[in-house]
Amino acid sequence: MENIIQLYPGPTQEVPIKNLYLSTPLHEIILKEKEILVYSNFITSLDGRIAVTYPAGGGMTIPREIANPRDWRLVQELTVQADLVITSGRYLREVAEGHGQKILRVYEDPPFADLKDWREMSGMKLWPDLAIISNSLDFPIPEFLTHGDRAVMIVTTNHADPRRVKALESQGGKVILAGEDHVSGKELVKRLTGLGYQRVYSLTGPKVLHLLLEADVLDRLYLTIANRILGGESFSSIVEGGLFQPSRGFRLRTLYYDPHGLDGLGQLFACYDRARISG
Repeated sequence: MENIIQLYPGPTQEVPIKNLYLSTPLHEIILKEKEILVYSNFITSLDGRIAVTYPAGGGMTIPREIANPRDWRLVQELTVQADLVITSGRYLREVAEGHGQKILRVYEDPPFADLKDWREMSGMKLWPDLAIISNSLDFPIPEFLTHGDRAVMIVTTNHADPRRVKALESQGGKVILAGEDHVSGKELVKRLTGLGYQRVYSLTGPKVLHLLLEADVLDRLYLTIANRILGGESFSSIVEGGLFQPSRGFRLRTLYYDPHGLDGLGQLFACYDRARISG
């Protein structure tokens, strides 16, 4: 894969795209700075679209005009470092319908076999555990998720339907209560910290990102900015929900320019760290 250009921090230089996010492993940050690191990742168009409606209708999907293998490699490098991946009931429904991305089955693709080796050499178990955030509990747990040593947790509210709880537990899930009417981001991270998780990767959509930002528990945001404008009236952006008071601030940590992505249009790979809310 062709090199990319490091823009920040300086000096400007060419660097390999392969293993870009593995070159400074997240576990080193944990050891030096904090007990648990919660991070997320999105790819967005220049006009802020991370998802649009399926061409045939019925749900949202990452636009094919911005999805690309160079960004996808970096997504896998973030996934392979996680102790636990956060996803949603909506994603599990998409998997059951046959059109969910293979985010949770990364090593099945030959180009990513080296990531399996990296994880084993790092002393981590084969698969990250999974936390599914859901208020409704209206989804199945695919059988492949409960194979091997992967733990599957369902994070829901204190008022969850006991019948749905029992059904999911019978499929191998462990139900965790973390909030009254809605799942609380603070309670979620508190529970995960208590269970010993250190690197928590949110691989779900804008509503869960809002939940994490509202609770001020999102430590790091990786953002790929694809050099295309999509337009359209039905779309999702990286965060959806009520206005933050105060707003949430992030400081740029790294910035890379990929001149080869998107058939030469290019894209930016940015990484931001949370600026803590004062007061």
